[in-house]
Amino acid sequence: MEIITTTSEMRRLRAALPGSVAFVPTMGFLHEGHLALMREGLRRCDHLVVSIFVNPTQFGPGEDIEKYPRDPEGDAQKCRELGCDFLFTPTVDQIYSPDHSTVISVKGLGNTLCGSSRPGHFDGVTTVVTKFFSILSPDVAVFGQKDYQQLAIVRRMVRDLNLPVEIADIPTVREHDGLAMSSRNRYLDDEQRAQATVISRALLTAHRAYQGESLRKPSALIERARAIIEADSEGRIDYLQLVDPHTMFPVVQAPGEEDGALLATAVFFDGTRLIDNIRLDQPLPKALLGARSVACQS
Repeated sequence: MEIITTTSEMRRLRAALPGSVAFVPTMGFLHEGHLALMREGLRRCDHLVVSIFVNPTQFGPGEDIEKYPRDPEGDAQKCRELGCDFLFTPTVDQIYSPDHSTVISVKGLGNTLCGSSRPGHFDGVTTVVTKFFSILSPDVAVFGQKDYQQLAIVRRMVRDLNLPVEIADIPTVREHDGLAMSSRNRYLDDEQRAQATVISRALLTAHRAYQGESLRKPSALIERARAIIEADSEGRIDYLQLVDPHTMFPVVQAPGEEDGALLATAVFFDGTRLIDNIRLDQPLPKALLGARSVACQS
């Protein structure tokens, strides 16, 4: 594996690669969720390129970019052991010129959920992803369903701009107790870590109501989940919404079978913001089967 730090060298090496190329963009501090994305990329393509770049344009004022966890040596070792061909670790000045003024913005899909809570966040995501696509020309790029809104926005961007890259996705990778894997989990102290499982339990409760009780009223489903979070933790809900998984707009009436129903949430534990989601209209994900018994006891 080679570690590349400049865009010119990365373009040159990419152009010389025979066969198909998968790309996994990350901000580093890699965990099993990232490794699962990489394995999917290797399964689909002949070569794998991983980027590590803490993108400043997707962080807002007062957010955690300066303390965002970093482990460059450990990350490189994980990529090397997994079989990555190139690890691309550009500096900010390699990606953004001092007078950078072009922004890629996907209207509509980014107006709810994280888009409401973090104005400008998704513009930063789509801009940097477009830049990486331009530098790397991947055949496939792999994203996780944990960031469901981000996945939908990137897909729309690729469609609208006719970009020649396939967007693949994998289910949310979780800890044994159901907590969605995230680099930000390291910020949690022991008590917060124990309380954070309330997020997946709340989603499971709503899933059980939707599937087992045929509950379809959006407000009732949301309140089922909200009651779990508020009763069993000190977490502060940023948002908890039932949305159309295609448009990300809130569902205000009982969703039809053809529409789908995504229950998404963001919860603060002190200054740590964790996101998660579940498709209520689909079977329970395998990663949550082990946590189902816990939710049933709540």
